[in-house]
Amino acid sequence: MVQQDYIPIGTMAKLNGTTVVTLRHYDRLGLLKPQYVDEATGYRYYSIQQNARLDMIEYMKELGMSLKEITSILESGDITLIETMLAKKNEQIHSQIRELKLRHDAVERTIASIERYRKSPVTGTIALEYIDRRYIYSKPCYQNFYEGDISSFEKVLIDFRHGLIEDEVPQFHTYNIGTSIKRNDFSAGKLIAKDIFIFADHLLSSLGFEMKVVESGMYACIYTDSYDNEIEYAHRLLEFCHEHNYVMAGDYICEILTEFTVFDDTQRGMFLRLQVPLDFSSKLV
Repeated sequence: MVQQDYIPIGTMAKLNGTTVVTLRHYDRLGLLKPQYVDEATGYRYYSIQQNARLDMIEYMKELGMSLKEITSILESGDITLIETMLAKKNEQIHSQIRELKLRHDAVERTIASIERYRKSPVTGTIALEYIDRRYIYSKPCYQNFYEGDISSFEKVLIDFRHGLIEDEVPQFHTYNIGTSIKRNDFSAGKLIAKDIFIFADHLLSSLGFEMKVVESGMYACIYTDSYDNEIEYAHRLLEFCHEHNYVMAGDYICEILTEFTVFDDTQRGMFLRLQVPLDFSSKLV
């Protein structure tokens, strides 16, 4: 016989903002058993006091716990297990926050790169620019792709991205790619690939990755909208520095500001900023 203070399953669901299906599932898991089940109809009834248990289940779900974890905690009756589970969830949440921050920064860099492209000088223009400090995650180039064509660069890029996957670097960082040539080699007119790298936020180091710093400063830059122009334009940039007696302060960098593969599926379309850091410290003496 159903007691007057028992609540039908439908009413219980409505009072707690859940569904009958959910309550039946909790019953099967042993999370929340009804106070009474009518043997004739199989209908479930609950008491008002069981709202507390349901509140706790929903609270734990909001904290990101799975129903399996919640079942384990509630069956154990161990408060220390709850604390352990919450500490674990807390770390997971912090990890997700770091991941979202890195993703957010990657999106902002991509937007900034496209904006720089839209506002950049026409291809072939040489200019002096101040560039802020940047952080990179790099690997050595084991092949000098300057001795071949764009296919050689594509092979180096594939190997680099495979390395990033092995290192578990988030793939959304692989949009903004750069390559470098040693200062002494470039100054002598030798185009020998040194490193290939991604530009990334320094927060990537919080995930255990060893980041390098590209210092801020004045750079001699030249822009091109074709990979095939890099060698010619790199020599133009070198001649410009020699003509003006500029002292190079670091390695030559080729930065892919943005790609347009989405518009042409036959080849990788790139807009490049070739750059060399300059040393004007003598002017401060």
